[in-house]
Amino acid sequence: MNLAVSLPRGLKLKNPIIAASGTFGFGPEYASLVDMSVLGGISVKGLSPDPWPGNPPPRVWETPMGLLNSIGLQNHGVEVFCQQDLPFLRNADTRIIANIIGHTVDEYRRVAARLSRESGIDALEVNISCPNIKEGGMSFGQDPDQAAQVMSAVRAETDLPVMVKISPNTTYPAMIAKAVEDAGADMISAINTVVGMAIDVRHRRPALGGITGGLSGPAIKPIALRIVYEVAQAVEIPVVGMGGISSTMDVVEFLMAGAAAVMVGTITFQYPRRMQEIVAELPEVISELGFDGLSDVVGSALPGRSHAAPVMVEDYE
Repeated sequence: MNLAVSLPRGLKLKNPIIAASGTFGFGPEYASLVDMSVLGGISVKGLSPDPWPGNPPPRVWETPMGLLNSIGLQNHGVEVFCQQDLPFLRNADTRIIANIIGHTVDEYRRVAARLSRESGIDALEVNISCPNIKEGGMSFGQDPDQAAQVMSAVRAETDLPVMVKISPNTTYPAMIAKAVEDAGADMISAINTVVGMAIDVRHRRPALGGITGGLSGPAIKPIALRIVYEVAQAVEIPVVGMGGISSTMDVVEFLMAGAAAVMVGTITFQYPRRMQEIVAELPEVISELGFDGLSDVVGSALPGRSHAAPVMVEDYE
């Protein structure tokens, strides 16, 4: 079965399975564990204009059916990425999506501009869950106007396909999605992690050095599915779903909820090859469920399928 997916601005994936940002490093970290050429794409760890040191330890805490992280978006900056990591990724034989972060609108703009000068980057993913330090620290992703400002600034600097990664930590995620669509986004990726915390009872203090952290893993899948389902009906652009995916059937649920493709993250810590297994299993599962192909699955659980952005399945080139 042909699993190829065609997305806006000529972005074609050989299949709908993408390694999620933050759990796959910058690519080389998984080179000995994963055949990257099997994947539809890789979204690299978030990139800022300058290196970010991240949060104090402890940074990771396991929870039932999930993982809390307080990494703080530590990264070595866009310039080091372009010089050190991108040459490797150019030979990965899969689509490369650069995830970008910033504390101001101008920082997002600068990263987008720098990456747009490089070959080998197929799309940008804009993480709007960062705090806006010029507006009291509220996340860009919690305010439609601020989210739109970021997207407009990025759009002005690049002709690459741009997806915006929306946060679940807001009352109306679909409203944010619509705002960035109107500002020029080509796709929505949903969702980022859910804010949570844990207590180290033996030491009587928060378990994470940053106090709170982002919850990921199977525990958040119902939340992610609900938001993908809502966003897919609110926008006309494709949605890339993520949040707690650990099996092929999980992927099918997200596709039925309206996702054109999916990202797989936390499970790769435990089973690095799980994405490859999902790619191999997906055609059989689609057939067993009575579908003729991938495009028949996408949005099949939406009311009337009237709002599902179409997925054109073509030969991958």
